[in-house]
Parts: sequence; structure tokens; C-alpha cells
Amino acid sequence: MKKSLMALSSVLMLGSTVSAQKVEFEHYTLNNGMHVILHQDNSAPVVITSVMYHVGAKDENPERTGFAHFFEHLLFEGTKNIERGEWFKIVTGNGGTNNANTSDDRTYYYEIFPSNNLELGLWMESERLLHPVINQIGVDTQNEVVKEEKRLRVDNQPYGNILAEVKRNMFFKHPYRWATIGSMEHLDAATLEEFQAFNKKFYVPNNATLVVAGQFDPAQARKWIDQYFGSIPKGAPITREKFVEDPITQPLRARYEDPNIQIPMAMVSYRTPSMKTRDARVLDMISTILSDGKSSRLYKKMVDEMKMALQIGAFNFSQEDYGLYILYGLPMGSNTPNDMIAEFDKEIVKLQTELISEKEYQKLQNIYESQYVDSNSSVEGIAGNLATFHMLYGDVNLINTEIEIYRSITREEIRDVAKKYLNPNQRLIMDYAPKSDKAQN
Repeated sequence: MKKSLMALSSVLMLGSTVSAQKVEFEHYTLNNGMHVILHQDNSAPVVITSVMYHVGAKDENPERTGFAHFFEHLLFEGTKNIERGEWFKIVTGNGGTNNANTSDDRTYYYEIFPSNNLELGLWMESERLLHPVINQIGVDTQNEVVKEEKRLRVDNQPYGNILAEVKRNMFFKHPYRWATIGSMEHLDAATLEEFQAFNKKFYVPNNATLVVAGQFDPAQARKWIDQYFGSIPKGAPITREKFVEDPITQPLRARYEDPNIQIPMAMVSYRTPSMKTRDARVLDMISTILSDGKSSRLYKKMVDEMKMALQIGAFNFSQEDYGLYILYGLPMGSNTPNDMIAEFDKEIVKLQTELISEKEYQKLQNIYESQYVDSNSSVEGIAGNLATFHMLYGDVNLINTEIEIYRSITREEIRDVAKKYLNPNQRLIMDYAPKSDKAQN
């Protein structure tokens, strides 16, 4: 989400900035449709090569969910010129690190190298794109890796199915209705040819954005980019079906029993607009007002003063097509999830009927100024932001101008957006409970 967080290595922190500065970049498109963004930063001797593909869980066949995340793993298996099992050895042997992550909307791969290894990073990403080896041994190996990840992060993790259950009960037409990690049964049933077809369709230059960020010579970088990526054939145009959900006009209820928990969770969720909209940014601010830090409204009231919650939170889970606005909490003592939801509602009504104070508004602006600086404080963060703003928002310069949108949001807009989206008839109430004795028998 936007707000996806990446751990930053100590060497990258050497390239941190201490104040908000304009991020300089140049960008262009190769003849095969691959978009290229270059950001030069000589403050630290590191360089990042990253490629974001416009393919996520929402692009999957409903009977073959989990493919996008599966490819996050599968495309480290090896290529025509990189032996199976050698990818990570090459990276670490040259002083680098790498990783990848998947969302419902995109898949992102990156390498961080000492700056003298830019060519190596570009070659490796071109190999992943042009010469991946997708065979049965790789599929079988990564199938077991993904199953173990699901067991660790979802099935055996307390509250690990929250987001999946909320999505399943709030989306009825859109592919956001299934979990990003997908179904293990679907992956087991898939044929090698289906994996190869998925790769051929989505892992093509015209569905990708390449970012080079850090210390490098731009002229040399452009030559290497053309050398390694320019001759890769353009893929067939990708057409995406548009899924439009009917508005939620009556309250929804759902129940999920989690065998890994002992305390039920209070949870309500509202469907919200695309992260590209102004309203989505206003909802970000509403989340900050309600639960960002110990001085936030919900934390101060329900944790500090009323002592009714062990934990509390509100967040705007923004995505390319729709978002979810979720409030949650763990009740303490004799309090119930319904008691907590009643307090959630009181605070939302206040936002809908009263303007936040000028003092609270200034605090909000200060928080977003700080977040803006932090998000662009390393070359790793900048690389990810450049790719995201180009691919998912359609405006790479939002890396510099999005803060102006937040600065321009008024107290009246905060009130009006709360009125527009956060109403009892527009939401899901999720009974997220411990597994009952009856269910266990």
C-alpha cells in the first residue's frame, strides 16, 4: 500500500537527505514500450536497478489465484545464462542485496549494488525478462516455498487472515476479492504451460518500468539500458477488463473464526475510491487523525483514558482501482468488539459534524511534511516511488507534487469526505473471533 515499507540498509542511509528537496529525474520510453526512469544521486556509492511489472493478483484467472505472487519467487529460479540457484550468489558475491514484493496491482524486483556494478544489475534484470527458465523443477520447488510462506505468514499467524476475509466479503465482482498469496489448490492444479503463458503475457517490456537510481553516469546507463533491454521484443498489448462494484447501501456482516487467537478483534471496513483520487488522500489524513500515534483520537480515548483497548488502529488501504478503509481493535477486560465499534462510530460522527481544530490541522500538516521527507530520504525509497507514481498513478512527477495535494486539503474536506464514505450503511462489520469449542469438535 502505499505505503509499503522496505527495510533500508545502513549504507543507503548514508544517502539520506535532511530536508525535502525536489527529486530530479529523467524518463523516456524504449521502442519496445519499456519505460525508463533515471535518478542520479551521488551522495552514496550505491546504485539500484529495479523493474516494476504491471501485474498483480487482480490480473489472475479466478481459478488460478496466486500466480503473480508465485512469479515473485519463480523468477529468481534462474535464466538461460544464470544457472539455477546462482542468482543470489551472484548478487551477494558482488556486494549487493536484492528482493521482490507483490501486491494486487503490481510486482516489483530490485537489486542494490555498489555503484561500480550497475551493468551487472541491468544485465540480471534483462535476463529475468528475456531468458527466464520456467520448468517443472522450478515450479515444484517454489510451490513448496510459497506453501511454507502461507503457513508461516497466514495460516499459523494470529490474525493472519484479516485482510483476506475483509476483501472476500467486500468485493463481489472485482478480483480484489481474493488474497494476494492466492490459493494453494489453484497452484497445485496449474500446469507448466499455464505458468509459461502467464509469463509470456505479463512479463514483457511494454508492461514494465525500469528505474536506475543512485550513483552512476547517465550517458553510460542509457547505453547499457539500450544494449540489454532495447532488443527485447515487445509483447502483445494487454487489455484489462474493468470491474465496477455496486455501491454498498446496507450494512454487511461476516464472521471468521481464527484458531490462532484468544482475543476477538473489533473490525469495520468501508469500500473507498482509487488511490489516485483526491478523496483517497483525505482518507489518509482521517486515518492519521484517528490512530497515528499516542496523541491520536482513538488511541488517547480508548487506550489511555477508557482503558478499553489493548490495541487500536485505522488505516486507508489504497489500491489502483478501489481501497478499503479499516478500523480495528483488540478489546481489554470485559469490553466487547461491539463496545469498541460504538466508540469508533462516535469519533467518526465527530469528524462528520465538527471541523478539526486549527491546532490539530497544523499537526496533521507537520506529519505529512515529515512523511514526505522520509519517503524520499534514500535512493531505495526514491526508486520505488518513481516506479509506483509512473505505473499506478500515471504521473511520475507526483514524487515531487503529491505533497502539494496533502497541503491543499482543507478541514472542510476532511469533514465532507468522512460524511461521504464512513457511514454505517456502507460498511462491513467483521466478527473476527477465536475458534469456538463447538467448531473444533
